[in-house]
This record gives sequence, C-alpha cells and structure tokens, in this order.
Amino acid sequence: MNRFFAERALGMKASDIRELLELTQRPEIISLAGGLPNTKAFPAEQISEICKDILKNDSHIALQYSATEGIRQLRGALVDYMKSSFHVDGEVDNLIVTTGSQQALTLISMVLLNPGDLVLTTAPSYVGGIGAFRAFQAKMDTVAQDDEGLVIESLSEKLAELKTKGIKPKLIYVVPTFQNPAGVTMTEKRREEMLELATEYDVLVLEDDPYSRLRFEGQEVKPVKYFDYEGRVIFLGTMSKLLSPGLRVAWMLAPKDLSRKFAIAKQSADLCSTTFSQFIAYEFLKRGYLETHIEKIKAMYKKKRDIMLTAMDEHFPEGVTWTKPEGGMFSWVTMPEHMDSKLILMRAIKEDNVAFVIGSAFYPDGSGKNHMRLNFSHSSDDKLNEGIRRLGVTLKKEIED
Repeated sequence: MNRFFAERALGMKASDIRELLELTQRPEIISLAGGLPNTKAFPAEQISEICKDILKNDSHIALQYSATEGIRQLRGALVDYMKSSFHVDGEVDNLIVTTGSQQALTLISMVLLNPGDLVLTTAPSYVGGIGAFRAFQAKMDTVAQDDEGLVIESLSEKLAELKTKGIKPKLIYVVPTFQNPAGVTMTEKRREEMLELATEYDVLVLEDDPYSRLRFEGQEVKPVKYFDYEGRVIFLGTMSKLLSPGLRVAWMLAPKDLSRKFAIAKQSADLCSTTFSQFIAYEFLKRGYLETHIEKIKAMYKKKRDIMLTAMDEHFPEGVTWTKPEGGMFSWVTMPEHMDSKLILMRAIKEDNVAFVIGSAFYPDGSGKNHMRLNFSHSSDDKLNEGIRRLGVTLKKEIED
C-alpha cells in the first residue's frame, strides 16, 4: 500500500514508548517505562462531584460543541493560573486549549514547519516532540545538555555554525523543568541566556512544561516565558500530570499572530477539544481543588523517587550513573558506552520481567544507546523497589558477560 501514502507518512515512525506499553501489559512485567501518573493520584471523588453538578446545571453547553480556542471560562481561569503559578502575564485571546500537549506540538509543526526546516533540541529530548517535528518533515539538530539543562555554549556554537552555512533554525525546543527524559532542570541564568541567543539569531522558542508544578525540593525556577519581553516564546502547559491524562486538557500561550494561526489549524484538526473535559478542568480550578491536589501528588511522588534512588544505590553496579531529579517523574540512567539499552531491554524483559525505555528513543539521530529512562511515578512502592532490584540483576549480568 506504500503507493498510496503521502510523502510525509513514509517518514513517520512508531513511538518506541507507545509500542513498548503494549508489551508491558503482561502481568508478570514490572514496568518502569511509560510516563504515566499514578492511578491513586486521580481525584476521582472530586471529579465525580463536578460531573454531577455539570450535568445538572450546564449540560446544555457542556455536551455541545464549543469554540475552537476553548471555552472562555477555562481560558480565563488558565490565564489566572499562569499568573499565580508561573508568574506569567497572558491574554485570554492568546491562549488556546488543546487536546493534550501533543496536539499543540502537532499544530505548531503544522503552522510553522516547512519540509526541511530545522528544529534545535537538546540531546536527549522528548520523544513526542521529535515525532511531531518528524511528521512534518522537519530536520532536527541537537545541542548538549548536562545536569543544569541545555548547555549555552553548545547552543551558541551551533547557531554560529549554522549561520556560516546560511541555515536559520525555526525553533529551539526545550522541556526545561524536570525534563522528559532526563529529569534535569535548566537554571534561570541559562534560560535568560538561551532567550538572548534566540533574539540574536531570530529563532522562536518552544517551551514545553508538563512537570514544573511537581517540585519536591529545591528552589522554584521561573519559566522561560517569564523572561519573554518581545513575544518569542510559545508556552505549553497541561493538566495531564496534575489532574488526569484521560481528560486531555492542555493549553498553549503564544504571541497573538501565532495564536490566530494555531486556532485556524485546530479547526481542521478537531473543531474543538472536548467541551465536557474543559468544564471539569474549569470547575476544578474554580473550586480551588488544584493546589491541594498538587500537594498530595508531590508527597506521593517524592516518596516514590526516594524509593527508586535508594534502590538504585543498592542494586545498580559500578559504572552505571543516574540523575537525581528534584521533581517530575523520571530518572535518566547512563551506562558504559559499549552497552546498548535496546539489547539490555530484551534481556530484562525475557530473563527478569522488568521494562524501561531505551535511550535512543529520545535522540533524533537514534544515538544515546547507552542510556535508559526510568519512571518512578506509576508503579506501586513495592513494585518500584522490586523492579529496580531486577534491573540491577540484568545490568550486572550484562556487564559480567
């Protein structure tokens, strides 16, 4: 059937993570793979209460189509939330509700990227962003990242090198806080310096922020959008990690001219995001439930992170290192360079019934083979500890062989 595919479809690749999730449904497998919130973190009782009230009082609008940009009540509440929680001023007309942040990544790619346009990302980077850019036939190049996020010297050198070749990137894509996959956070100094470089070279910045409210310890860091004085940053936020991923409620805040084009693109994608879910999110914010709920999640995930880090100290062999995130959902493991996480994954599943995500999934060029991403939010405390123990066994066998 290849003769029927559009050219862009031929370059599409399945997500290694989505494919892996099916494999990890086997009951004997302990999965440290998917970036899933813990099901005990879902506020089912409050959502049930809200749903009953919506159906009683607002069913005539909550079950109907809504504006492409989102219901105005939620957009207004999200502007207030951006101000109170992210210290970012925004206008309702510049905020669009999307069906998850993944839709926002797709709409941005649809509107901004021609085939062959260049996107700069960190190495590693979020696989959903890589997939969206690739689907619209963009090229990707990477800049270095360390424990303090994107390395400014690497970005500066990359931009200068590209300029000498007559190449101008369209986007710098970052997940700056508790990054997926590495769990690291870019310092405020680097955020400001990145934005200065973006201004100097006239590049847009795409800031993807699903995790910053899940900080367990350390100092709060202002988003890149906070330093955006000229309208160069597109900010993506989501309720998936705070409220529920199943509601598919996210948003993007962008400069006015971009927002209008994104809204037009969204009209062709889904007409509007689910109205009922938007009402649930609005009521959750309006009733003041979110902040209390976030504190509950943070306590739960901090405990799980501590369990994982303690177990890694105990069970992982010498020569293997990992990040120690102050929040979010992930730790990033680095193994000796000769080790291949894809081969280790097959062994871990077959011999020790434990799964993770291979490092190469997070690199546009497929490198990073000696890395893996581990998730600590989803598994029970007991399975988390046991999963790390099993993975330690696999790693030791691989090193000894």
